[in-house]
Amino acid sequence: MQRLFRFPAAARRDPAVAAWFDTHPGELGALARHWFDVLRASGDDIHELLHDGQPTACVGDAAFAYVDAFTGHVNLGFFHGNELTDPAALLQGAGRFMRHVKLVPGREVDDAALRRLIADAHADMQTRQSAQRPPCTGTGRVSRST
Repeated sequence: MQRLFRFPAAARRDPAVAAWFDTHPGELGALARHWFDVLRASGDDIHELLHDGQPTACVGDAAFAYVDAFTGHVNLGFFHGNELTDPAALLQGAGRFMRHVKLVPGREVDDAALRRLIADAHADMQTRQSAQRPPCTGTGRVSRST
């Protein structure tokens, strides 16, 4: 299993993420904001931060997705996208781990399939975190003072 990309500074709401959206007005900014809001809504355990200039969504402190705006499109990227099931063939990229969906204003995207990718990426990161938690090293006995 791949190692997690952890950000202990991730917070429920990061002012730097809000500032990023403030500097990305227009269609592309709205598109990025919409899909980042979908990432935020994927669970009560979602935190965020600005990483490498990109709004990044984390499950707790483990990054699972990001958005970024370019001159003509928005990328919605997944840190472990290479392991996601993608029957709608939305994911692009050939990196070792990461994959992204290229979103273009005015071009239809399979909304249900993209939401499914987000839900699957969130669930995958929860599973990865559970698998990497250190084992309990206690004796199993409870000590009580009287």
